[in-house]
Amino acid sequence: MTRKPGTGSRAATVIPITGQAPRRTAAYRERNSTADRALGILSMFNDERTALAATEVASHLNVARSTAYRYLQSLVQSGFIEEAANGRFQLGTRILELGRLARRGNSLSAIVLPVMRELAQSTGETVLLTRLAGTSVICLERADAAERALRISYEPGQVLPTNAGASAHVLLAWLDEPDLSRIISATTFTRFTGKTIADGERLRKRLAETRAQGYAISQGELDTDVLGIAAPIRSANGKVIAGISIAALASRIPSQRLELVVSDVRAASERITSRLELLEV
Repeated sequence: MTRKPGTGSRAATVIPITGQAPRRTAAYRERNSTADRALGILSMFNDERTALAATEVASHLNVARSTAYRYLQSLVQSGFIEEAANGRFQLGTRILELGRLARRGNSLSAIVLPVMRELAQSTGETVLLTRLAGTSVICLERADAAERALRISYEPGQVLPTNAGASAHVLLAWLDEPDLSRIISATTFTRFTGKTIADGERLRKRLAETRAQGYAISQGELDTDVLGIAAPIRSANGKVIAGISIAALASRIPSQRLELVVSDVRAASERITSRLELLEV
């Protein structure tokens, strides 16, 4: 005997004869909504906001405080956040573990890190690996010279501005026009110092200069006393996929030393590119 859908101990899923997918239920939409709100909470954390109160979350999500607290407790149980001593919430150990796994799974980092460490030791300066992620510049790795690490805020996972600094310039300089226009349109031209590039036309001019010379130099655009020197890293097909850069106190790289350090950075980028070509990364 043929059982009608919906009878018996467990309801069956009815697949339309047309082959269309079954309609999504209210429960499905609620699960999606919950996931979106959990991600929305996690996205509230930044350098200036390292802990959250339930009232802040409620305001951000436009929900009742009790609802916000329920979302927060769900994230606590999952280990993504944890309760701080003052009743606020901070990022938890699960986030740190995911960050570690993301870096471990990044084959680019595994290839680049040995070269970064050598460059840091030979120059005595801090070395950064950066990459584009959507319309943002992300610091992937950092290597410091053992004897004098520069006290700067650039750390793995940090989002850097697109309108300031040599690292950003080498990542944008070789983009196709549609991609570059999209990023410039999304850029908030925050002025960090008097030397920060504050409009799209000036940024385009700087990027053209970077393409012409094959590397980027910036001084005081993001941090007043910091000099940046960056060179592009290319994949096997010649596309710029990352940048390697030095961040140093400008006083430590006088004009007579600048050419040598530029040469060291460019040589490091070429070594990495050669390795990527051999591995077809």
